[in-house]
Amino acid sequence: MSDSPTNTLITWVEVSKNSDFTIYNLPFGVFQNKRLSPRIGIAIGDKIVDLSILDQEGFFSDMFLPEGVFLSESLNELIALGKVITKKIRERVQELLLADNEKLRDNSSRGKVMVNRKEATMLMPVKIGDYTDFYSSMEHATNVGKMFRDPENALLPNWKHLPVGYHGRASSIIPSGVPITRPKGQTKDPETGAPVFGPSKKLDFELELAFITGKPTKLGDSISTADAEEYIFGFVLFNDWSARDIQAWEYVPLGPFLGKSFASSISPWVVTLEALEQFKVESPVQEPEVLDYLKCAKSHSFDIQLEAYIQPDGEKGSKVSTSNFKNMYWNVAQQLAHHTVNGCNINVGDMMASGTISGQERDSFGSMLELSWNGKDAVKLESGTERKFIEDGDTVIMKGFAEKDGRRVGFGEVKAKVLPAK
Repeated sequence: MSDSPTNTLITWVEVSKNSDFTIYNLPFGVFQNKRLSPRIGIAIGDKIVDLSILDQEGFFSDMFLPEGVFLSESLNELIALGKVITKKIRERVQELLLADNEKLRDNSSRGKVMVNRKEATMLMPVKIGDYTDFYSSMEHATNVGKMFRDPENALLPNWKHLPVGYHGRASSIIPSGVPITRPKGQTKDPETGAPVFGPSKKLDFELELAFITGKPTKLGDSISTADAEEYIFGFVLFNDWSARDIQAWEYVPLGPFLGKSFASSISPWVVTLEALEQFKVESPVQEPEVLDYLKCAKSHSFDIQLEAYIQPDGEKGSKVSTSNFKNMYWNVAQQLAHHTVNGCNINVGDMMASGTISGQERDSFGSMLELSWNGKDAVKLESGTERKFIEDGDTVIMKGFAEKDGRRVGFGEVKAKVLPAK
């Protein structure tokens, strides 16, 4: 079964009009509930397809999958089987969910296969070995350069020549719903002579997407932009929490450390590259011309709308940013090609985050640092409350979806509440 733009697919599962988890999406995730141990599922509407039960019932018997591959606490083993297999699994589920296919619809095991999503607890989708955060939005980098450096020369000399990135902390990446604790560290007021220690006063979110690698390389090998997508399994929403005051004091000369490593939150459903294929768009023009290893023969950018909300305790969420992944100056193929051009090896389950995704307009900036211009301007919420940075008790919620020709493929959400410093 193909979900190409020429086919209209109708499912027997009830799916609300604005659901992110349509028949065209079918993302992979890891879940459990009161009666089920951790296992792999695929989301459709308000249901989860329990792939382990499908396997037990013989729906994948012709694929000769490893025994118990779906009864896992991560997607790593499944992803490692390769795209040929994971695409077949997703396409098989898609076939079984079509309105005119009675094989699962009228099967006595249907009740066991279809799990209510609201009764499930979502877990980390992958075991992340390594995590890299890029800095690939020209609008974001320009804004930061204007704030902290020379407004006339906001971008550093290397920025338009290579995708800037840094190696982050994989152990503190957490799934949606897990609260974070306000970090502590050293900060220094520009007007004072000595640093002080205490809780961050400039806690921030960063509106990002991240891709998960699905194929390993050997040390010394590189990945070309032409082959990059063969190594990308799928994407998640990514909130790279940042303590701006800690970061500002520590980042020279070696870059982000305690200001970033305390927590990053991700959405639990991994949207596959195949589901996003139909939303590809041309990348921004790159000038000056990039070096040959960064040139792309085809598009690797995606039209994915992104939204960030702040929800203070006792209030409803207020949208503070609307951005789009298509704005990224450096695309995912260039990021992966640059990451490996020196021979750095990657493994299944590595995570590569985009960096803050900002647009040109004020309401499309992807961080409070930009929205409040480093605390100079307050951001008004719907209740009349104001924010310059994130306060204790605030919940930050991010959403993302692609929509075209009546088809919607979304990520659900990533959310986390901020608790006071310990």
